[in-house]
Amino acid sequence: MIYPLRADIKKVLIQILIAAMGTLVAHAAELAPFYQGKQITVTVGNPAGGGYDVYARLLGRHMPKYLPGQPSIVIQNMPGAGSINAAQHLANVAPRDGTAFGVLVPGAIFDPLIEGQAKFRYDPGKFEYIGSADSGTRVCFTSLQSGIQTIEDARKTKVLVASTAPQSSAIDYALFMNALAETKFEVILGYKGPADLILAMERGEVAGVCALDSATVASIRPDWLEGEKINLLVQAGLQPSSEIKSPSIWKYIKGSNRPVAELIVSQQEFGRPFMAPPGIPAYPLKLLREAFNSALKDPDLLAEANKMKLGVAPKTGEEVASIVRKLYGAPPDLVERARRILRP
Repeated sequence: MIYPLRADIKKVLIQILIAAMGTLVAHAAELAPFYQGKQITVTVGNPAGGGYDVYARLLGRHMPKYLPGQPSIVIQNMPGAGSINAAQHLANVAPRDGTAFGVLVPGAIFDPLIEGQAKFRYDPGKFEYIGSADSGTRVCFTSLQSGIQTIEDARKTKVLVASTAPQSSAIDYALFMNALAETKFEVILGYKGPADLILAMERGEVAGVCALDSATVASIRPDWLEGEKINLLVQAGLQPSSEIKSPSIWKYIKGSNRPVAELIVSQQEFGRPFMAPPGIPAYPLKLLREAFNSALKDPDLLAEANKMKLGVAPKTGEEVASIVRKLYGAPPDLVERARRILRP
């Protein structure tokens, strides 16, 4: 004989069954690849076609294969104010679930140190750094028609150079070289991006540019770094590049001037910094960092980068975060000297 279940026992069994089903569904979700069916947006703080954009699109083609679920990656260009617009977007608007990260010019990380944190709607120390694709070397150069053939010429004669907005590298480097290497660069502001700076020089509106990242120059004019179509005046990097046919800035900056110049140039150690918004959970951050590191060792990516003459000298997210902490731990008197030079 089969006896019917009491109503109260039936209710308890139903609740147990519902709970068990919920556990199974949750477990199945955990087993599904994290990025399955998702899309990642990469915000680039520079216009399309420039060096930062090129690196972002290169990674966008190769990172998905190293992310569980192989999400699509789309590029969103958000130029303006030396990548500060993009930095503010990442810090305050972008989702914090692993579906958004960005790449900024190093100056957007460096500027709050020089100008004071209160002026900015983001804190560079709170970004979750994914890594840097390259450690950049910046170059100052002039057209063959300018009459300025060497850095010694630029120390004797006024040289018009093109720049974008205030606080961009193409004005900061001219200012610190004027102050510490006795050059006579005069900056003309108002151009939109690296390609426009080069066009301004080609049109004869200015004599040259000081300074652009060497990879950016290579991405726009691939044969220029060979030194036959422009005058390469000087290169700026903590360690001189043997591949660039110009003298190092350290030949002209010595003594007590060198530490302040090194502070300014140290931002190039994370020349192509990729970061996620503050507060991203640990698991997607781990996935992004691992995929970033793997993609930059991928033979297909490296072959593509070599064809485009892009340098690939990656740093991990932990390394970039450590450099940023060290930068913001610089002695106050050194920071003040840099501030007086860069923000007169």
